[in-house]
Amino acid sequence: MAYDIEQIRRDFPILEREVNRRKLVYFDSGATAQKPLAVIEATDRLMRESNANIHRGVHHLSGAMTEMYEAARESVRKFIGAEHREEVIFTSGATASINLVAYAWSAKNLREGDNVVVSEMEHHSNIVPWQLACERYGAELRVLPFDDNGELMLDMLGELIDERTRLVAVTEASNTLGTMPDLEPIIAAAHAIGAVVMVDGCQGVVHGGGDVARRGYDFYAFSGHKLYGPTGIGVLYGRKELLEAMPPFMGGGDMVDKVTFAKTTYAPLPLKFEAGTSNFIGAVGLSEAIRYVETIGVEAIEEYEQELLRYMTEQLSAIEGLRIYGTAKRKCPLVCFTVEGTHPYDVGMILDKLGVAIRTGHHCAEPVMTHFGVTGMCRASIGMYNTRAEVDALVKGVERAVMMLK
Repeated sequence: MAYDIEQIRRDFPILEREVNRRKLVYFDSGATAQKPLAVIEATDRLMRESNANIHRGVHHLSGAMTEMYEAARESVRKFIGAEHREEVIFTSGATASINLVAYAWSAKNLREGDNVVVSEMEHHSNIVPWQLACERYGAELRVLPFDDNGELMLDMLGELIDERTRLVAVTEASNTLGTMPDLEPIIAAAHAIGAVVMVDGCQGVVHGGGDVARRGYDFYAFSGHKLYGPTGIGVLYGRKELLEAMPPFMGGGDMVDKVTFAKTTYAPLPLKFEAGTSNFIGAVGLSEAIRYVETIGVEAIEEYEQELLRYMTEQLSAIEGLRIYGTAKRKCPLVCFTVEGTHPYDVGMILDKLGVAIRTGHHCAEPVMTHFGVTGMCRASIGMYNTRAEVDALVKGVERAVMMLK
């Protein structure tokens, strides 16, 4: 089936609005993707017609909502390629997912003298939780660097991963450099000494990532709102045997088997890690987003976005004084850049006046900024709904900003 960009754009109502009396051009999908009508209407319908708390009710609405919630879990399982339904944990987002592992897994597995390896290109949410865990247990945090092209320096794995390494945390796709690193040698090196691998899939899951069982991921985290789904819903995948061995992250309702003042026993997976009232509306909304993406076709979206990335890279590269950060061979569809003599915030503000939305700042990846000696970058991130004409508008806007600021 041909990629019908006009029909896709009609599915995203926000693309019809104006910003500063100009048609919105949205290149900030890496921060949060816009929502198709299918997701908007599904979540609206659920709140209007089906809202009821799950798992604990015997009435019709509760039972129906519970069925939809668990069907959403199965939808996620299939989408990311997990073997077991129990390996899919719903959380509030990727940050919550990673912190869950950093707390609950570390409690059983991290001790003084051990080490955790993270990559230099990680988002803060895949750095800070491991710093906290290392501080808590007296472990060492080690860093796998990247080169100036944005490629991880895999030849250093032998120096960093040793018999005291317990976990390696790495991104599936960098939110600043766009790099989609080759994770196979990282996973192989970790597994060879009995360590586990935590993969941040926030950007990757949107652009051909996942397939967690086949690729040998031990833990995998992503947020629904970057996958065209609602905010406030995320996923943690963990291998069943790892999750079963971990203590609960939070205590409360729905994660228990039996509660007495003498002792509490816990519910089986996945409920052990879903304390309290889950975001059941968000979970079903995420399932609807997955259905929408699969209807268009994951491979078709990826092919279209990669072509647009090539075009954006070519056009931005022609601007005098503009530097692109991250030129890895395999990238997700985003471009981070600075222009000599300008500040990213100023470029972003001028673009906003022209109706073009990009992200500016350190993108919650300050070590990447430190690597290149900058305090911030401009980031244009592509979604399935963007067009060449919008890339042209972005480029003309950057050129105008440079002319005004220099």
